[in-house]
Amino acid sequence: MIEILQQYGKSFLWSDGYHFTGIAVTLWLLVLSVVIGFLLSIPLAIARVSEKKILWVPVWTFSYLFRGTPLYVQLLVFYSGVYTLEFVRGTDFLNWFFRSGFNCTVFALVLNTCAYTTEIFAGAIRDLHYGEVEAARAYGFSGLKLYRTIILPSALRRALPAYSNEVILMLHATSLAFTATVPDILKIARDVNAATYKSFHAFGLAAVLYLLISFALVGLFRLAEKRWLKHLKPVTSNS
Repeated sequence: MIEILQQYGKSFLWSDGYHFTGIAVTLWLLVLSVVIGFLLSIPLAIARVSEKKILWVPVWTFSYLFRGTPLYVQLLVFYSGVYTLEFVRGTDFLNWFFRSGFNCTVFALVLNTCAYTTEIFAGAIRDLHYGEVEAARAYGFSGLKLYRTIILPSALRRALPAYSNEVILMLHATSLAFTATVPDILKIARDVNAATYKSFHAFGLAAVLYLLISFALVGLFRLAEKRWLKHLKPVTSNS
């Protein structure tokens, strides 16, 4: 594995000044998909818990569709299928967007994580203690102010453990980017394997890199949970 790292480390770990590394591409895919998916999921989660059908039914349909189909299939549809449609090729922006494997990968990852994150946040909102909402309403909070100052901050904090798992799963999901010829960690490992026929070393190094990134992410979320969920820990008696 040391020999593989010495020979192909430039592709895996560091840049030559002209190309992104496998780790850089993987992290960029993860950051883009998670950040955009997070921002989209907040209003969708609010709509998901609404009592109005016109709001929650479209969100439920979107969530059911993207949670009920494999991400690999979704990526193939966006990368290989959508570009075959005539109106896509005939529209300048759509033609440019879906012609790029990177764009298609980010698009699929964003929609997939958005569907799961929406359900995570919607569940956290439903589990919110009724007393918190009633107390806020007693102080005159309502509508957008109630969500902005009470419901969403409390729900997002409580959703941290479940959301951390979703982020780790999205890191693993970025490995599907090789399908769209995006040079992420796994794509580089496949190229190294094809050049050296040392499958164990090439894919073993990729596995180690994914493990190290996962370990760093878990550590960051543990720190966040200690900071924002401290009040939920049971109070221990000194007696």
